Amino acid sequence: MPKKTKKTKAPVMLQKCLTGITGLDEITFGGLPKYRSTLVSGGAGSGKTMLGMEFLIRGAALYKEPGLFVAFEETQEELTQNIGSLGFNIKELIKNHLLVIDHIQINRSEFAETGSYNLDGLFIRLGCAIAQYKIKRVVLDTLEILFSNIANELMLRSELQRLFRWFKEKKITVLVTAEKGQNAISRYGLEEYVADCVILLDNRMDDQVSTRRLRIAKYRGSSHGANEYPFIINEGGFTVTAITSITLNYKASTKRISSGLKQLDTMLDGKGFYEGSSILISGPAGIGKSSFAATFAYNSCKEGKKAYYFAFEESVEQIVRNMKSIGIHLEPLIKKDLLRFHAINPNSAGLEAHMHDIQKLVNEFNPSVVIIDPVTNLKTIGNINQVQDVLALLVSYFKSKKITVMFTSLVTEQKGIEYTKTNEGISSSMDVWIYLQYINSDGERNRAISILKSRGMAHSNQLREIIISKNGVRLEEVYVGTEKVLTGSARLIQATKLEIENSDKESDIKYKERQIQIRHKKLEAEIAALHEMLEGAKDEITSLNQQKERTYNLIAESRAKISKIRMADSTKPKSEKNKSGK
Repeated sequence: MPKKTKKTKAPVMLQKCLTGITGLDEITFGGLPKYRSTLVSGGAGSGKTMLGMEFLIRGAALYKEPGLFVAFEETQEELTQNIGSLGFNIKELIKNHLLVIDHIQINRSEFAETGSYNLDGLFIRLGCAIAQYKIKRVVLDTLEILFSNIANELMLRSELQRLFRWFKEKKITVLVTAEKGQNAISRYGLEEYVADCVILLDNRMDDQVSTRRLRIAKYRGSSHGANEYPFIINEGGFTVTAITSITLNYKASTKRISSGLKQLDTMLDGKGFYEGSSILISGPAGIGKSSFAATFAYNSCKEGKKAYYFAFEESVEQIVRNMKSIGIHLEPLIKKDLLRFHAINPNSAGLEAHMHDIQKLVNEFNPSVVIIDPVTNLKTIGNINQVQDVLALLVSYFKSKKITVMFTSLVTEQKGIEYTKTNEGISSSMDVWIYLQYINSDGERNRAISILKSRGMAHSNQLREIIISKNGVRLEEVYVGTEKVLTGSARLIQATKLEIENSDKESDIKYKERQIQIRHKKLEAEIAALHEMLEGAKDEITSLNQQKERTYNLIAESRAKISKIRMADSTKPKSEKNKSGK
């Protein structure tokens, strides 16, 4: 008999505790380790207390898990004021016993280093609160204050292990904060070894711009995002920008929307853009990028759609004034709340803060069209890789919401199409890439447009001239000479020349048509005359035959009478006999 194989037990998956913090659950692949310890380490002002408090607030509000915040520095009143300034209603959570804040004052006389040193008093105090309020989450802020009077490393490690083990036995998910050490993750260099998960927070200055970063240095029993992730702290709390969480599972729409210019729609397979696509309009300064963007937003609003215009270069009043000069009146659309503006200096915040603001405002307004003009200015607050990451997140976000977004980008004016790379290097992630350029010829500087890329549709390879006037933006046909494209006055001269040539050809054709008509009429007259002559000849022949017949009849009658008088045989004339064949 074959031997029975032993069934292997399925591996026990690590339980996780959702934090509810935007982006953090994505990079931890499901949250912090449940019933285990997590260490959050960072310098002053890096956001440790905020992360800990929001972990409790989100747990209470979203998952109905009561939380206990143990503060060794700030009082309950101070914490309530600080966290409340970010929009969280802590008092309501405290009132409903979903959040408990306990401030513990540490005195040297109470915790003197002795051979019998332990944390039994703290355990008793925490145990009472956990039992009374059915606590599921605990935050200790900050840990080094609790052990500030202990110099014995072995004792410190022992008490840390005992503390974390005690929480595990109580089935409590605990998060502890610690100051960053000089040569270690934490001040004592021990906490990171004892904790099951270690999160590092950093607040650095890049080119005079404050930038916050988060990294998961350790996570026992679980895979996790290993990169540095930017995060922000604003009125909505703690937000992690999870670059690696970008997915490509959004649906692709087959619906088409107009670009706002009939001629441009013609170049785009006659139907315009796909709904939810990302469009890049790039070109040198003064070429008309903002005019194209405003035209797109204006015509979308005229069709009853909502548009959001994010301006990083000009004020709202300046944009409205400038567009009015080319016949685009934005004020009525703003008053109808079909068009909204958000104009801000990019240097006022970091890249992640701007991205968060864009997403927040878009979520509130729910537009169909978004304009970001220009993305080039974001380079002043981040390097090329950071800008690319943020724009990739924005593109993915807009696609998931089926919002059509148009970016404008400044490029250095060069000769030749090979120099059309954008300064942000984002053209590869765009669905449509429209390039505007100058053409210098015959002492003139004119604008031209071409479509370098348009995913999923046929598109024109033609270069067309751009005309920006008081009547708006329009595209003109261009004339290609023997060696160059003709635009501006040269195009008008060529158009006039062709018009004259066409006029001369038309006159010559009309002259020939008249000559043919005259000849035709003359031939018709001659044919009619010949027909008349033919009919006359026929009538004459008929008349002669009739006359001949009458003559024969008279002769026959006369002979018959003569024969009768003579009493002779009747005879026929010889010619008549020949005629009858007898």
